Amino acid sequence: MNAPCGTPIICSHSISVRLSRKLAVLTMLVLGVVFAVSWFTIKMLIVEKNREELAFRGDVIARILEAKARVGGEAACIELLQADAAMRSNSRIEVRTADGRLLFADPADGAHTLSEHVQSHQFGVNTPGVGGGRLDVLYTMDFAAEARMGRNWAVVLVLLTLLAGTVVAIGTYWRVRRQLRPLVDLAAQTRAISPGRLDQRLSLTDPAEELLPWIEQFNALMSRLERSYAQLEGFNADVAHELRTPLANLIGHTELALSRERPAAELQETLANNLEELQRLAAMVNDMLFLSQADRGATARRGAAVSLSALAAQVVEFHEAAIDEAGVQVRVEGDVQAAVDEPLYKRAVSNLLGNAIRFADRGSQIVIRVAPEAQVPGQVEVTVSNAGPAIEPQHLSRLFDRFFRVDTARHCDGQTHHGLGLAIVAAIARMHAGRTLAESAAGTTRVGFTLAPR
Repeated sequence: MNAPCGTPIICSHSISVRLSRKLAVLTMLVLGVVFAVSWFTIKMLIVEKNREELAFRGDVIARILEAKARVGGEAACIELLQADAAMRSNSRIEVRTADGRLLFADPADGAHTLSEHVQSHQFGVNTPGVGGGRLDVLYTMDFAAEARMGRNWAVVLVLLTLLAGTVVAIGTYWRVRRQLRPLVDLAAQTRAISPGRLDQRLSLTDPAEELLPWIEQFNALMSRLERSYAQLEGFNADVAHELRTPLANLIGHTELALSRERPAAELQETLANNLEELQRLAAMVNDMLFLSQADRGATARRGAAVSLSALAAQVVEFHEAAIDEAGVQVRVEGDVQAAVDEPLYKRAVSNLLGNAIRFADRGSQIVIRVAPEAQVPGQVEVTVSNAGPAIEPQHLSRLFDRFFRVDTARHCDGQTHHGLGLAIVAAIARMHAGRTLAESAAGTTRVGFTLAPR
């Protein structure tokens, strides 16, 4: 099948088949080498044994010829050789005198027909008074049976090598398939996971040690995914809830304005109210876009090192009207020179200060403190403290969640806040490689964040 243009073609393979094939080839190579060495060793031993047997028979013939020559001379030797010819099947003997005259030779047919697998042994026999006192003997033996046995053994060894390779391949394939069954089970469990079943986790009744890290990492990933999915669903529900009120107000005001003829001043007031709701919607959308960018891993754009207390003082000056209206005082303590994203830093401090102003007791003092963090050397801690209603301990961990509000008692009448301020503080802290912190006890609430200078 042709893949679409630009689509890479991935050719899969079976681990069982590949491993069994490689082990089979390796087994056959090893056994082939072992059997070849063994066969050549045995062949050399057989050749040496044949040589020794040939020499032994030559010695026996030499002693008999020497004895016959002493007793009966040349005729006795020829008679002996002719009489023993029938017992020398698969061999031939040729006897010459000292002067080269042929004394006796076995015929080259019948029982003395030889193959190409022969060995010869030439020796001399002292025969005083016969053939010039010496007979030269050439004795040849046929070892076709041994050669045939060697060929048969070679065939057997080759068949054994192939059989061993086949057995190893089948056994390895079966064993590997059996050992890989946990992976098949994991694949089936993975296929069963769906958006509606994110609570499912991988498990094995008999987990292999090599698979445990993969199972643990996958389950940890699923836990993070489940939490993110739950947060996303909650975020979507919160967004829908937060958008419903201003949209309902816009629709209601507009329908009321269109229900009958109204003077221009009244229509202008309706448009002004609608503009406030639209500005609130725009601010909410901008905040959500900022949080989305932070969630995608956006980092702070740092400039040169500046005084963080000086930046905090600028934020206090911006909130001067709200501070006077709330009847509180603001003091900035400490200072650290650090490279930060100035707009983001001032936005985080502004959100913290805005919360403190809304919930601080009238006539109290709000403290913005900038100092090195004691727990983590090298980081800076920025906190805003105010005296006011305490926050329950169970709410502190969720204080920086999106759209989270502690309770209605801490809301200021006539003021609308969409619940993203502290979530933005947490995002800015992450963008500066820091974290958030919050504590509330003895009528004092301290909320802030840390950041790591570049």
